[in-house]
Amino acid sequence: MNDRNDAVQAGGATDSPTDAAEGPEELRRRIETTREQLGVTVEELAAKVDVRARAKARSAELKGKAAEAGHVVQGKAAQAGHVVQGKATEAGHVVQGKAVQAGHVVQEHVPQPVRDAATAVVQAGLRYRKPVLVAGAGAVVAAWLLRRRRNGHR
Repeated sequence: MNDRNDAVQAGGATDSPTDAAEGPEELRRRIETTREQLGVTVEELAAKVDVRARAKARSAELKGKAAEAGHVVQGKAAQAGHVVQGKATEAGHVVQGKAVQAGHVVQEHVPQPVRDAATAVVQAGLRYRKPVLVAGAGAVVAAWLLRRRRNGHR
């Protein structure tokens, strides 16, 4: 018995006598399908052999990964900057609070005439900066000379 299930298939075509009955249109369709499959196979092989194109594709892939990594690092740096800025602001508030507290302690314990005199000195220093700086420099030189004399240098 030689029916269609017993036929040996080679390359997608059967060797049964019923193939002749299929007609020229079926053969043309099979030839066209085989040509398309062969074209796809040849294109795949050509792509594997084309080293330059593969290198370009790999380069583009690595460039994309590097850009992505750069964006990740940039995001983390910005986040770290915000954290540092927040901590600095918090520390500034703590210092400001302690300064206010120290100011209140000074106001409570320092007599009014001393506070008035200190305020006057600060205001005078702000008005006459150059003379205050010259006087301060003179005081530093005088202190240095006195100390040097006391240590036995002449």
